[in-house]
Amino acid sequence: MEIEVYADVVCPWCYVGKHRLEQALAAYDGDVTLRYRPFQLDPSPVPEPRPLLDGLGAKFGGVEQARQMADHVAGVAAGVGLKLDFDRAVTANTFDAHRLIRFADARGRAAETIEGLFRAHFTDGVDIGSRSALASVAASVGLDATEVRAFLDSDAGVAELQAELAEARSIGVTSVPTFVLAGRYAVSGAQEPETLLAALAEVERRESSGD
Repeated sequence: MEIEVYADVVCPWCYVGKHRLEQALAAYDGDVTLRYRPFQLDPSPVPEPRPLLDGLGAKFGGVEQARQMADHVAGVAAGVGLKLDFDRAVTANTFDAHRLIRFADARGRAAETIEGLFRAHFTDGVDIGSRSALASVAASVGLDATEVRAFLDSDAGVAELQAELAEARSIGVTSVPTFVLAGRYAVSGAQEPETLLAALAEVERRESSGD
């Protein structure tokens, strides 16, 4: 079964959802192919990174409200073994990060690159809008930093990524994470592993019975 994962690497629920999916797959005995698909929560330019809580506060009614939301998601993330440090995280446009993921995917390293980007953003306070920072993340998962930087400094993959982002909108993806199972069934949100496992079983049943 193919699972398409629509996510953005500055989305904390996508980070949680990735790990919950991995927990579900560990208990699933079917064959699965994961495809990571891009989505941008906010495509606006970020000329200079600023504290993420300030940016969230501007969207959600103030820094205190943003803090409450951050504390909640950080608590949920801790339940799957993740540390989210919103005090260190900074705002970033993720277009180049998604280009890096496409680059890594062509070399069989998409999953670890995505994990590295999530960790860099949410745990280490790295500006993943910076191409030099992206090259460092790439190097940490075994990619060639010089090759990655040259790729990001070129126009390679730009048109393709723009097309993928447009496709996500055209098929109705409006929030992330969204998991599309077998090209037909969408599961939205960072669902519990048990819920995802049940969805996998149901899709397998429908696909095998021709429903």
